[in-house]
Amino acid sequence: MSKQKQRSSRHRHRPRNGRERRPAATEPEGVITLPFTKMHGLGNDFVVLDMISHPVNLTTEQIRQLSDRNLGIGFDQMLVIDAPRRPDADFSYRIFNGDGTEVEHCGNGARCFARYVLERGLIANAPVRVQTANRLLELHDDGDHQYRVDMGEPDFNPESLPFSAEPALEYSLQLPEEVRFFAASMGNPHIVLLTDNCDKAPVHELGSKLCTHSAFPQGVNVGFMQIIDRDNIRLRVHERGAGETLACGTGACAAVACGIRAGLLNHTVHVELRGGSLNINWQGEGYPVLMSGPAESVFEGTIKLTITADQETAHGNRR
Repeated sequence: MSKQKQRSSRHRHRPRNGRERRPAATEPEGVITLPFTKMHGLGNDFVVLDMISHPVNLTTEQIRQLSDRNLGIGFDQMLVIDAPRRPDADFSYRIFNGDGTEVEHCGNGARCFARYVLERGLIANAPVRVQTANRLLELHDDGDHQYRVDMGEPDFNPESLPFSAEPALEYSLQLPEEVRFFAASMGNPHIVLLTDNCDKAPVHELGSKLCTHSAFPQGVNVGFMQIIDRDNIRLRVHERGAGETLACGTGACAAVACGIRAGLLNHTVHVELRGGSLNINWQGEGYPVLMSGPAESVFEGTIKLTITADQETAHGNRR
């Protein structure tokens, strides 16, 4: 049996190119009932939608409405599961912030994705290979709702953020006060500031200024890292399109990779975030960052949405 056929046989309910799509349960006059699952990784919470079974093209405004914690479901990010677009992947998925903007990568979301597809039998066993906007991730089930993600290699070239500067270990901006930081891409852009005390760090005030600074034309996630010792850090992150969240998996990976590159940390680091802890391992240049941590399923439900006809047929295109 060929390798591709072996991989395809792992899917219990779907071939690699996805089983036949069916529209979401339809109500009269363009109203659909859309199933969803609420999940979280260390308090960083998500709504997960299976767009293979229920294809619908949500508008930016609908995503914003669903993210509202008073009038919608409420979430930091929406995870949209779709069929793979390359032969070596089992699935693809897209990530949207609560403001409707699409982002490239989410570490906590990747762990939730792994639990979702494995628990529902959408694939027979781990590892799960999933395609994001710009990376192929490998997800492992370590048992007891703990998941390990091969996050790929960090990219320290400022152009990867993008950020206009010559490559360096550390950078600075004038706001007008000087702010010094490390920079790395984990498939999405991060800068990391050192702080003596995470509790007193100006995460909202300074984080929001840097996140939208003109030096970062696509925005940037801003981490505030307190080094406890070479094996332990504390971290808070102001995320693009979401503000401060209880945890940021890619932010933890970027912070540890920057700290190791600067000679401040060992190769395996325990990261304490407001929502809990992650373990991050990076062996250095040429190696991927490995992230380990929990994923929790909170509840399932359905929500009614009014859609137009082309929202069902134009699946996968942002309006």
